[in-house]
Formats: sequence, structure tokens, C-alpha cells
Amino acid sequence: MNQIPAVTDAELEIMRVLWVNRDCPSSEVVKQMAEKMGWSPNTTRTLLNRLVQKEAAGAKLEKGSKRTQLFYPIISEQEYLRSETTSFVKKLYGGALKPMLANFLEDKKLNAQEIEDLKALFDENCIDGGPEKRDS
Repeated sequence: MNQIPAVTDAELEIMRVLWVNRDCPSSEVVKQMAEKMGWSPNTTRTLLNRLVQKEAAGAKLEKGSKRTQLFYPIISEQEYLRSETTSFVKKLYGGALKPMLANFLEDKKLNAQEIEDLKALFDENCIDGGPEKRDS
């Protein structure tokens, strides 16, 4: 899927249920949203229908049933997270990663292992060949 649909915060709560419970009956989504968010069945069904209209989720009838609808995610959690992260960095930092990290690190101190993990991640994603090339 090329374009990830915009998902509201409320719709995201439903998507979280669908990512964990693929082919989830609407009754189960309604139950979980009532427990977690205090939503009425109508609110949950409205949000499910919006997600289907946006093509973020799909719906199908359960095999052998004429009534039970099963809902499933069309977009994966990873696709959604990647899209939202990219949008966030573009919107707030003009797409620049360094100012975002600097801002984050003003409030959060990292331990030695976290720093090593980040260094390894940066080295894996270095476009000019890794740390030995950057040091030259």
C-alpha cells in the first residue's frame, strides 16, 4: 500500500485491537473498547466503519455465518508507525533528524547501552559506508 490513510486517535485505538486480534468479530472490538475506553457499541461500530471506508481496515463475513462480521487491518502496524514518524519529523523538524534527536536528548539522558545501541543503528544505516568512513 503506497498511501497510508490518516487515522484519528480514536481510530488508532481500534487499529491496536485489530493488529493484535486479526479477523476480530465486531462484538469483540465493541467489548474491548467498552472496557478500555468506555465507548458505546455505536461509537465503536462508527469508528470501525470509518476505518473500512478509509481502507485502513477491512471487513468480511465469518465463514458459515450470515451476520458475524470479522474486521482485520489492511495496513500493518509497522507501515502506520513508519508513516506517522516520517510525518512527525517533516512537520516539526522539516525532515531533519538531528534537531529532533537533540531536542529529545535535552529531556532524556541515555545510559551507556542505549548509546551503544544507537551508534550501532546509525552505523547500520550510514549511507557513506559506516563509521570508518565518517571519521576520515
